[in-house]
Amino acid sequence: MTKQQFFFRLIPPRPNFAEDMDDDEQELMRQHVTYMSEYFEAGTVLAYGPVQDPEGWFGIALLEVLHQDEAVQFAENDPSVLAGLNSYSIAPMHIAAAQSPRET
Repeated sequence: MTKQQFFFRLIPPRPNFAEDMDDDEQELMRQHVTYMSEYFEAGTVLAYGPVQDPEGWFGIALLEVLHQDEAVQFAENDPSVLAGLNSYSIAPMHIAAAQSPRET
């Protein structure tokens, strides 16, 4: 079966979240980064990172899985989502092309 790609958006609890996280929130975000790193190493997450939108940062990941249910399960098991800190959205996408980041 052919793998499908999905756009995952991690939605923080407030627009200024990146600037004013408390200690508990910072710990959950460390757990989130570890979670993402593990799925990146396994090949499920193709790319991930924060988006520095002036209206409020958010996170993204590009996923590659066999079924949308796997993408939803990935999102719902994110430690920051499980704890009720962040929410998420998932949308199917098609990666037409990709490059490795270039050193500057």
